[in-house]
Amino acid sequence: MTAPRSSAIDTERSQAVVRLVITSLATLYTAAVQLMGRMPEELAVPILVYNSLFLVVSFVLLMAIVRRPGNYPARRLFSMVHDYAGIGFSMGVGGAAMLPAYGLLLWVTVGNGLRFGSRYLAVSTLLALAALGVITLFNSYWQEQPYVVLTLVVTTIIVPAYVNILLGQTRRATEAESAANLAKSRFLAQASHDLRQPIHSISLFTACLRDADLGHEERQLVDSIDKSLHSVSQLFRSILDMYSLDGGKVVPRAQPVALGELLEDLVQQNAEAARWAGVRIRLRVPRGLHVLSDPHLLATMVQNILSNALKYAPGKPLLIGCRRRGGRFVIQVHDQGRGIPPQHLENVFDEFYRVRQVRDKDIEGVGLGLAIVKRLAELMGLEIRIASRLGRGTSVSIGGLIASEAPRHAPLPARRAPLRMLDGLRVILIEDDGNVLRATATLLEKWGCIVEARPSLPPGDVQCDLVITDFDLDTELSGADCIDQVRARSGWKVPAVVITGHEVRRVQESVADPDIPILSKPIHPAELRSVLMALKLGMPEQAAAS
Repeated sequence: MTAPRSSAIDTERSQAVVRLVITSLATLYTAAVQLMGRMPEELAVPILVYNSLFLVVSFVLLMAIVRRPGNYPARRLFSMVHDYAGIGFSMGVGGAAMLPAYGLLLWVTVGNGLRFGSRYLAVSTLLALAALGVITLFNSYWQEQPYVVLTLVVTTIIVPAYVNILLGQTRRATEAESAANLAKSRFLAQASHDLRQPIHSISLFTACLRDADLGHEERQLVDSIDKSLHSVSQLFRSILDMYSLDGGKVVPRAQPVALGELLEDLVQQNAEAARWAGVRIRLRVPRGLHVLSDPHLLATMVQNILSNALKYAPGKPLLIGCRRRGGRFVIQVHDQGRGIPPQHLENVFDEFYRVRQVRDKDIEGVGLGLAIVKRLAELMGLEIRIASRLGRGTSVSIGGLIASEAPRHAPLPARRAPLRMLDGLRVILIEDDGNVLRATATLLEKWGCIVEARPSLPPGDVQCDLVITDFDLDTELSGADCIDQVRARSGWKVPAVVITGHEVRRVQESVADPDIPILSKPIHPAELRSVLMALKLGMPEQAAAS
């Protein structure tokens, strides 16, 4: 059995349902023909009995598809033989009165090709021709009508052949469109990566400026720069997320997720953006609630919904809540903005679709946020709903979350005072971009770290408490390789952080160490500092005290 797409499963299920309906109609047709005297009773009765058995087997097939969905070639082949045997029996026994059943034979042949592809179309055509041969061999009526039989045979060959040509053209057109979309996504992702480097360094330099002794006017300027950088960062992350989805690289990894902690982290990460928008965010989540989900993908979904609410409902309160619905949990984000006109609601999840009205003010973004939410929901088997009333606000919900037991964690180390908590932390910083290297080193030194900044792995012995490295270095070694070598030279598992402008999940697979945080450029300084503080809390005492 091979893993199918859900569309293929739905197609096979719908085919099984249609089989039951068509067989019932064919049975009624046979009974009507017999009652009108167009078919002798001794011919109609065997057909009716066979159709009854056919219905039973067809129902069993439907139950098998419902209970065990998937791409089972043997089951599909049995279904095809089952169909052609039923049609062949009716035509072979009924003769001229059952000639309309040939329409079903041709429909089944073409339908298998359209549902399952050219290979199944070829097998169906061979089975259809075999059925016509058996019908002719055992029925004198068909033997006396050679030209009719020849017409049926030619039609059975020509129609599927033409359908196969159309399928090939459609497949090539689809592949070309997919290739073009993937090339577009790759270009945007590469452009996003290249632009992330300067944006990342600007963000770090801005954080250094914020810590300097600035006047009120200068602080307002720095605040404006930070706000603009935040908007650009959100745009880049949306482009990279869409590229990952288009490339089929996103695979959900479900695990118990503390929903309250995840949402609290998102609220904290958006605190600055909420302040800029004049929005007060309230959070209402049951304490201790854990759900089974992919934390990274779920956070991306909620983040995109939050970003939309902050952009389109400035100055209004925002509520994030969680409630039980039908045995599962739903995350709801309510804003009190201007609302969405009804004619736009069905399109808001389309890529690059933006709700624009006459005299609207310019709002940053390209219309990918909710499209990503929709794609991720389909990938994770969740349900997205949106409701809106003009002048009252908009509510977006993520439903279908399954409750989970809380994982067992080791006790957390005792927390030390956060003030100057990073003082004396020895950090090796590896970054091949000079501007980013200087900006990051300056910021770390302002936090009290002792920094050895290098464009590549330093030679010789390495003495450090922490490694911060870019993933893609302009050397033969990647960031993951640098971490491995530092650990080998130091003789202990040195904590590390990887910063990347590429897809986080791909980098996680390359690093292959769940204890190494992967941060996406452009990173917010507060996020970096939070990660460093968490890592220091978990360090051995001799390293943490250095």
